[in-house]
Amino acid sequence: MRARRRADLVLFLGPACVLLLLFYVVPVVADIAIAFSDMGRTLQMTEATTRNFERLFAGDRRLTEVASVTLLYVFGTLALFNVTYGLLLALMTTAVHPRAGAFFRTVWLLPRMSPSVVYALLWAWTIDPTETGLLNQVLHGALGLPLIDWMNDSPLLLIVFVNGFVGASMGMIIFTSAIRAIPDHLFHAARADGAGGLAIVRHVILPSIRWPLSFVTIYQTLSLLVSFEYIWLVTNGGPFYDTMVYALYVYKRAFESGFYAYGAAMALVLVAVGAVAALAMWRFMDMRALMQRPRIEVH
Repeated sequence: MRARRRADLVLFLGPACVLLLLFYVVPVVADIAIAFSDMGRTLQMTEATTRNFERLFAGDRRLTEVASVTLLYVFGTLALFNVTYGLLLALMTTAVHPRAGAFFRTVWLLPRMSPSVVYALLWAWTIDPTETGLLNQVLHGALGLPLIDWMNDSPLLLIVFVNGFVGASMGMIIFTSAIRAIPDHLFHAARADGAGGLAIVRHVILPSIRWPLSFVTIYQTLSLLVSFEYIWLVTNGGPFYDTMVYALYVYKRAFESGFYAYGAAMALVLVAVGAVAALAMWRFMDMRALMQRPRIEVH
């Protein structure tokens, strides 16, 4: 019996453990080693040093600006799109006919299924400040409003929209599944008591999907902290440093400037920030209580 259990553990947990070791443990160990070295463009390490962290916390003048942009980007995208708008999409698509809701969700998933470059090119065409841009064709050509240069006027809002529209799809799918899993008798009982649509959302749906809401919030927060591909493709961190988030700054310092050890030190700090944020949100949202099995109490 014990041998069977050990075989099951190796069979089912073995591949996951190998993937975790190769793609998380080994990279973190390598990052720590590089962060405490002097690796540069030559990819050679000649000494162990803490100068990268001294430079990071005392000598990098751009770090405060980059951290501020990152915080605004993460909380703005999370609050406007990845959680709030994803929840609204789930509520709307579950309230209409199932076929109509399925069609709408499929269309909304197209940006996530398309290559990042294609998605970025579409946004570049949309925000083109000339008359050929899609946004200006509608606002200037059809409505007669002045031309809009979103790239220079509101660059931070732009990257929130770019990442938010594609990021809301994940919350939409998870919240839709959670809403559909709510027993129908709860809705029937609420309607029998005279509850309207908003009351059902507040007193039936939201309490029933606390676990998915908490999971999406934590997951998307960590995802936004390390994501930069759409920002890189659409604005490249500009104009100037107005859309330079921390993850993109790490990439540029390491791979474009050649300061690999300094980039590794910055990445290590990002790992620590993500771990602290995850633990704090886990405690704040009381995820342990949400993961407990439901109990039926009889008095």
